[in-house]
Amino acid sequence: ITGRGGTKIKELEDSSGSRIKVTRGTYESEVKIFGSTDVQNKAKMLIDNAIGSSGQNCIKRKMLDIIKPENNPKKSVINWDSIRENRAKYEAMKWAGLPPIEKNFYKESSRTASMSREEVELWRKENNNITCDDLKEGEKRCIPNPVCKFEDVFEDYPDIMANIRKVGFQKPTPIQSQAWPIILQGIDLIGIAQTGTGKTLAYLMPGFIHLTSQPISKDQREGPGMLVLAPTRELALQVEAECLKYAYKGIKSICVYGGGDRKGQIDVVTKGVDIVIATPGRLNDLQMNNFINLRSITYLANEADRMLDMGFEPQIMKILIDVRPDRQTVMTSATWPDGVRRLAKSYLKNPMIVYVGSLDLAAVNTVEQRVIVIAEEEKRAFMHSFIESMKPKDKVIIFVGKKLTVDDLASDFCIEGIPVQSLHGNREQCDREQALDDFKKGEVRILVATDLASRGLDVHDITHVFNFDFPRNIEEYVHRVGRTGRAGRTGKAVTLITKNDWRFASELIEILERTNQVVPDELIAMAERYKQFQIRKEVEKDIQRPWRKLS
Repeated sequence: ITGRGGTKIKELEDSSGSRIKVTRGTYESEVKIFGSTDVQNKAKMLIDNAIGSSGQNCIKRKMLDIIKPENNPKKSVINWDSIRENRAKYEAMKWAGLPPIEKNFYKESSRTASMSREEVELWRKENNNITCDDLKEGEKRCIPNPVCKFEDVFEDYPDIMANIRKVGFQKPTPIQSQAWPIILQGIDLIGIAQTGTGKTLAYLMPGFIHLTSQPISKDQREGPGMLVLAPTRELALQVEAECLKYAYKGIKSICVYGGGDRKGQIDVVTKGVDIVIATPGRLNDLQMNNFINLRSITYLANEADRMLDMGFEPQIMKILIDVRPDRQTVMTSATWPDGVRRLAKSYLKNPMIVYVGSLDLAAVNTVEQRVIVIAEEEKRAFMHSFIESMKPKDKVIIFVGKKLTVDDLASDFCIEGIPVQSLHGNREQCDREQALDDFKKGEVRILVATDLASRGLDVHDITHVFNFDFPRNIEEYVHRVGRTGRAGRTGKAVTLITKNDWRFASELIEILERTNQVVPDELIAMAERYKQFQIRKEVEKDIQRPWRKLS
């Protein structure tokens, strides 16, 4: 019917005065004829003749699909109003039959309950100036008193206490002290604290208790009970390491991430696990291919740092489609920008929020910060001078802005015979893990890395952070500096800043002043020059704007 290049169908249309549409199928094709009844019948006759006389082996359909203009079926219209009205009913049908969730396991100790309001306020002020708020609309709930000792919260959980004693912790960190009473009451939480402050254990310990205290035992569930979302492989692996370190009542966990053994991850997930720690991309993959059941998740934790920067919001929303809405959710972050606030609002229900330290980007107080204003071409010489001055037990991470620079600097060190490892997103996963392992064990004392690759890096004995390139925003500066001075230790950070980075000078000065650091005169002058530059730009804009008549 169609003919070479459509010539046959054009002849049929011209001869009959109809319009013919052929929809090709694998074995049969549908032919639709448009026009008046006479025109359609004429076209049908011509087609029958063409097929009958073609001499080819073809299947002639008994009845051609003749479309009568007056009886064209109307397109169906989606009734969105009805869908909106019945949304609650559809939601209830989707989650019907799921077992109930228990969330409140908190028993306040007499010591915690006896704290006066003044004592609580003093404790919060002395512990990194903690502030708390209830984000529930309407009547506000009472913020629980902080727990000052592990026994105040885990006295009824001897296995957890045994693990804590084995590790050697003396008392909870500020974020843990204030977060545990909130989470153990079953309340959603947003925890804002700088890196290295114990945020991971702040949600893991209550998660263990939540998992093992449900009405349905973990052996009877159809899938995992706890999900931890992390933006990078390194951070996901770090959380898994914490799970294994504080193993509790035979809880099984798996780390699911891109670049790892997909088949091996699928095998473990399908055999049954209690906790899944995952990057959004790989979890989306397993979710879409029905390798993992997320309907059983009752406790969700999200390490929100860099989730939005890395473009994971769509994947997170897809994941949450299959996670029951009455779950308990904990979100942690080192900062509280508008994007993270919006993300939190979209999937946490009536949360409380705990800020440790200022929401303004105040760096870790245990780090001595030194800022050097320098020319771009002098940076390498300064860095080599710094490396030569390192003591035998010093350990430094050198941050750069580009993957190419990572490889370039690492090659320079190797040529000079200096042991070094490098970390960036283009390296194979096995090479990245080897680099981290070498750095942690002290086989190399220099690690050159980009920001994204270092996310989740948890090495307690880093003595120095060297910012070879200034980060792309002041928020990232805080993350970098927070890699040293961890777990009660002191650290040092050296930052090179060039004239190309002058827009950050004012914010950097603010951080240095807030943490009682020395502010170089050159940095003050740089900030002033940038301020004058901005003023000149505004003046030029005003001059270039066309005058408008005032009405």
